[in-house]
Amino acid sequence: MTLREMKKKILTLIEESIDDIKTSDSKVLTNDPDIEAKLNNVINIIQYELSRIKKIPDYIEIKVRENQLLKFSDIKDKTTYDVYQIDIIKGIDYEYKAQGTILKCLEDGIAEIEYFRYPKQISDTTDDSFEFDLSDDVLEIMPFGVAADILKGDPSNSYGNIYYQRYQQLIQQLDTRYNTGSITIEGGFTL
Repeated sequence: MTLREMKKKILTLIEESIDDIKTSDSKVLTNDPDIEAKLNNVINIIQYELSRIKKIPDYIEIKVRENQLLKFSDIKDKTTYDVYQIDIIKGIDYEYKAQGTILKCLEDGIAEIEYFRYPKQISDTTDDSFEFDLSDDVLEIMPFGVAADILKGDPSNSYGNIYYQRYQQLIQQLDTRYNTGSITIEGGFTL
């Protein structure tokens, strides 16, 4: 899903969309300048929140030397993403240091690192063609979180609270697994 598609979903949800969005080259999606000014930043906040609930998995191989200290920022330099959490390391012996944010490599080799990362950041200058890193199920929840944040300060109605409650309900139902695992029994079994 693109940033533009997400904005359309959010603005339609909060009834702030311009009825005439049919032209794909139009940059303006709402007549409300306050909402327009907040939209990218609030979307970024909510995508970061959701990426910590249903994490974004990634993988990298890094050539390391014995006694090398490998920091999260060393992984970022090779991937351009901020590392959130290291999951699995194979290929070398290592020790965790500094609460698991630094790896001390105990041998030369190739470190195969499976980790979770933050999504690409969205700023005021991010193009509407930006593609989200989040899974589809998370992207369907995002509009409710963004709507809640945008409308939380609106004293004339309680829509912000309604969207927040719906957002929280959907988060509770979110399946955070990417796979369910499997068990294989060879040779049969007897009862």
